[in-house]
Amino acid sequence: MALASRVALRWARLRRTCPPARPPGPCARPYSARHKEKIDISTYSAENIRNFSIIAHVDHGKSTLADRLLEITGTIAKTDRNKQVLDKLQVERERGITVKAQTASLFYSHEGVNYLLNLIDTPGHVDFSYEVSRSLSACQGVILVVDANEGIQAQTVANFYLAFEAQLAIIPVINKIDLKNADPERVEKQIEKLFDIPVDECIRISAKQGTNVERVLQKVIEKIPPPQFNTADPLKALVFDSTFDHYRGVIANIALFGGEIQKGHSIVSAHTKKRYEVNEVGILTPNEQPTRKLYAGQVGYLIAGMKEVTEAQIGDTLFMHKQPVEPLPGFKSAKPMVFAGMYPVDQSEYNNLKSALERLTLNDSSVSVHRDSSPALGAGWRLGFLGLLHMEVFNQRLEQEYNMSVILTAPTVPYKAILSSSKLIKEYSREEITIFSPAQFPDKLSVSEYLEPMVLGTIVTPQIYIGKIIALCKDRRAVQKDMLYIDENRIMLKYLFPLNEIVLDFYDALKSLSSGYASFDYEDAGYQATDLVKMDILLNGNPVEELATIIHRDKAYATGRLLCERLKDAIPRQLFEIAIQAAIGKKIIARETLKAYRKNVVAKCYGGDITRKMKLLKRQAEGKKLMRKFGNVEVPKDAFIRVLKRQPDK
Repeated sequence: MALASRVALRWARLRRTCPPARPPGPCARPYSARHKEKIDISTYSAENIRNFSIIAHVDHGKSTLADRLLEITGTIAKTDRNKQVLDKLQVERERGITVKAQTASLFYSHEGVNYLLNLIDTPGHVDFSYEVSRSLSACQGVILVVDANEGIQAQTVANFYLAFEAQLAIIPVINKIDLKNADPERVEKQIEKLFDIPVDECIRISAKQGTNVERVLQKVIEKIPPPQFNTADPLKALVFDSTFDHYRGVIANIALFGGEIQKGHSIVSAHTKKRYEVNEVGILTPNEQPTRKLYAGQVGYLIAGMKEVTEAQIGDTLFMHKQPVEPLPGFKSAKPMVFAGMYPVDQSEYNNLKSALERLTLNDSSVSVHRDSSPALGAGWRLGFLGLLHMEVFNQRLEQEYNMSVILTAPTVPYKAILSSSKLIKEYSREEITIFSPAQFPDKLSVSEYLEPMVLGTIVTPQIYIGKIIALCKDRRAVQKDMLYIDENRIMLKYLFPLNEIVLDFYDALKSLSSGYASFDYEDAGYQATDLVKMDILLNGNPVEELATIIHRDKAYATGRLLCERLKDAIPRQLFEIAIQAAIGKKIIARETLKAYRKNVVAKCYGGDITRKMKLLKRQAEGKKLMRKFGNVEVPKDAFIRVLKRQPDK
């Protein structure tokens, strides 16, 4: 059969078996056309807009409540798969925590009036409190969620005071009333005692089952005031968050404090003084939904052709070209509490890691970045984080979002020194210096006193664990400042901690002692004089700079011994003996010995005089001594990683 005949026969069979094509329906438009269809939000005046955040302690149900609010307002379809809808990052879904504050615009009708509700879901962990404070700048009120089983926790108190100081309306919501051990009456009394909020203002809900959630929306409309801004004023927009898109550049989340903005407008950044043309504006529902305009009092996103990550600064003010305005106060810059070195596993990946860091720090502006280098690990950066979880999440995001593997050194905290040497004061041009690494640690003879960072820690715990927790705090050199009974079962403790004592494993130890019931939060409390020393690690008498640490004198012996033990396991054996020592100045405080490989030189002596064996052993000992004198111990890179890693082996 000819080829043309076979093709015609096959097409005839296909036409007989395939069903006729359906006429195109209303949803048959391509995705791009549906996505780009602009909606008009000009009908929502400032009186019908409410901007609010959900704040709570970690795992009290913020994201679940946000899911129910999205369902009730018809923003997303109601299905069983709606879990952590606003938590878009892979790390958030894996860990079950919120890391990034996310915005969503909800349309809701109450008593015949249509309202535009701008919701911001915030993180609950202390390490991400900077996200909460930034989100509150775009709001006029908050929903304070408290677990009906757990009650008020440490971060509940911290977040309440953030909202209280910002003079926002606060709606207390008691969640998880469906749990077997829920006790909403007890939690209401706690809220009244600690926050002075009347019991009758608390709303009892179950976000998981949707019980009484609509009452929360009604309360938002009744209690939270509308934004007091005017569209007739000149444009004034605050950039409170931003992300980077490979194709569209920087996408800035903005809150309008005056005027209006639309595609084609020419805007200027108060920070960089650069001019941009607006390509797209819109709201988040929670996906990007373009609109014709954004008006004063509204929260949305803006794309204006910013191609460099440095062009969109968090806290920047945008205004119309030729209509300059007084820049908004912006945000108080985040103060890093923990510092760690970050290096590429392979130095050929340096530029790729640099690009990934720039883009990720655009999305997480609380991370500080400074260039650094190490003889052992090569060129890299010294990064400042708000806490240990913040550091772990940042590292995980680098791996998942940018496919970058890095070496992260042990976390340290910034110390200070008051100089007494006139030569050093002249060199640094000031009397007080900040020490970020042991290499910068000045000698004791040149310093009048050393200072270490302190934090005021808040611990909320059941009464039965109080003895163990007080002993733990005492072991960490903490000083008790206050003790308050929240109710007959729960106590709130306030302690002044050295930051270095809590930065590694304090939270884990606290959870272990209290069977997971205690919660912890801390805030910066300045610096305090202390007795610090620089501890060096010596290999055959030669110091290894990468392993030097700054430590309190009382903790030096135990830490030195632990480091020596780890190094003994990590360094490969040589043909000569290696002495691993921890030293403070010239004083050795700990030592481990790595034995040499030893050939059995007397194996060939099967009898005869003992002096023959002694002669061979003496010659071998002299050779080993000579090798040790001239031999150079090189610590492999993987040994550095194993020694410097955060989790203690023992």
